[in-house]
Amino acid sequence: MKILDGKLAAQAVKEQLREAVEGLKAVGKRVPHLAAILIGDNGASATYVAAKVKACEETGFTSTLLRYETSISEAQLLEKITELNNNPSIDGILVQLPLPAHIAEEAVIKAIDPAKDVDGFHPVNLGKMVQGQPGFIPATPYGIMLLLEHFQIETAGKHAVVIGRSNIVGRPMSILLSGNNQPGNCTVTLCHSRTKELEAHCKQADIIVAALGKPEFLQASMVKEGAVVIDVGITRVKDDSKKSGFRLLGDVHFESVAPRCSWITPVPGGVGPMTIAALLKNTFQACQQRH
Repeated sequence: MKILDGKLAAQAVKEQLREAVEGLKAVGKRVPHLAAILIGDNGASATYVAAKVKACEETGFTSTLLRYETSISEAQLLEKITELNNNPSIDGILVQLPLPAHIAEEAVIKAIDPAKDVDGFHPVNLGKMVQGQPGFIPATPYGIMLLLEHFQIETAGKHAVVIGRSNIVGRPMSILLSGNNQPGNCTVTLCHSRTKELEAHCKQADIIVAALGKPEFLQASMVKEGAVVIDVGITRVKDDSKKSGFRLLGDVHFESVAPRCSWITPVPGGVGPMTIAALLKNTFQACQQRH
């Protein structure tokens, strides 16, 4: 069993981007600028955004963090997004999810200019991905593809099972793995809460991507010997023995599953850092396309 170390792979991506940014500076060109919107005081969201801002600093990007109270109205938020869309110094825009209940997530995603949608959630970018056209790929699936590429995981002709059908991870992941690329060229089975005989599907898989948000859902009995397992889940579970008061669990029961795998991602330190690395790559691409 080997670890798919997301921190290591993400560092390699950030180093490439840092060198590219230095190259832009050397010829007097502007560097990528990412604007992030954070609403409320959700601890997990604040942690994620802080990590994204820090990654921008490490790679030489400019970043702007806009924080608002949960009382902000949907109309006010959409107005702020329009301002960022029209700001020529901003290359990428992300709105940290989840949003307060009174704000429609779909409306916010659609309000972002597709050319600045570095999270890759806009229907225009999702449509381009489905058709294999250049665009911004959703950051988490893109990060997983970069992780597979970094560790040179052979995917062509393999049977991949994706558990979870969200528009943010599951569905895009199934499309990317089945695409005519490397990594890619898999035969993909997309499973979800209504899938019958889920365990039987998983047992046939050479590659499993667990993205359903249920802590330690994937057990050793569901994984065949030598499989590659990607754990997308990350859930905060109360733990008074920890200084933070919680511990992080993935969708995979790591202790029992890991011995059966050829490769497996840890939680934390697997997919999470790669999501940020992919976000930075999208932001750099947005900057290049706009200038």
